Amino acid sequence: MSGAPLRVLLTNDDGPPGPDSPYIYGLYRHLTRDLGWDVRVVIPSSQKSWIGKAYQIKDIISGRYYYPRDPDGLGEVSDTSRPLQDGEVAEWILFDGTPATCANIALHNLYHGDIDLLISGPNLGRNSSAAFTLSSGTIGAAMSSSLSRIRSIALSYGIVHHPTPASYHDPAHRLGAKIISHLWDNWGADEGGLRNGEVDLYNVNIPMIEGLLSEEGLRICWTRIWRNSYGRLFKAHTSHEAAAAAIATISPAGPDAPSEDRRDSKANVMDKTANSNGVEKLLFRWAPDMTGLINSPTSSMPVGSDGWAISQGWSAADAEEKVWRLKL
Repeated sequence: MSGAPLRVLLTNDDGPPGPDSPYIYGLYRHLTRDLGWDVRVVIPSSQKSWIGKAYQIKDIISGRYYYPRDPDGLGEVSDTSRPLQDGEVAEWILFDGTPATCANIALHNLYHGDIDLLISGPNLGRNSSAAFTLSSGTIGAAMSSSLSRIRSIALSYGIVHHPTPASYHDPAHRLGAKIISHLWDNWGADEGGLRNGEVDLYNVNIPMIEGLLSEEGLRICWTRIWRNSYGRLFKAHTSHEAAAAAIATISPAGPDAPSEDRRDSKANVMDKTANSNGVEKLLFRWAPDMTGLINSPTSSMPVGSDGWAISQGWSAADAEEKVWRLKL
């Protein structure tokens, strides 16, 4: 890229830096410090995974200011904007809203006319296949942005190793930024696109695997979304106490997060009890059966789909119906 720095809005669905959001600060530092991009950050104040492109139409959306510090992005929250203090690298904004809400407020109320590109992510976990992409808050923010005629890219890091070695983080940020730069410079045409006949958004998935550390890096492919499906997402429970205890073991980042407890994946769906009137209790908690989605055999996935590419250990970018090597 040449000329003025790219003006980027960075958002996510994992919230501010912490155990559930380990990637956003590292990508921010790479985009600003190493590439010189002008990056504004507006993110949910807490984890908002699996919320799709939801808007909170009856809520008052309140915000606060966040001041991340090196090396991990942990920082102070303030109700009012203030000058940076020693060690603080930027002023971010946190909203008590969904990712799509954050994107829209940032684009139309905070930085209207000042954003070239929205990047949503990097998500903690993959956002490949229809089952994940149509539920993703990460992609929901990118969809919200694209509906405002802003070029948009969703970026997700697929969890393979539990825990993911920290040595994979910087290579993933570099690869993600390299793909984003290529997409910006070679943005595709789509006659049905909302913005000047362009592709509305790209969805990029990078598997967090050892190949990131190799000299040749990961193969990068255009893909199409694997049109898979899911079944049961909730499990019946006998009491609020039991449901609450079980929920405490589940990562809010969703089924692909490293701390996800999958012990209930084959639980009895008929785990229900009746009250004194013989009516079954209507008490359910999130306990998705992701069998066949996260660890599906490659042979079950359509060749050229995003799920197929990630199972090969390749990075996947969705926007076209073809698959080929992406030349960077």
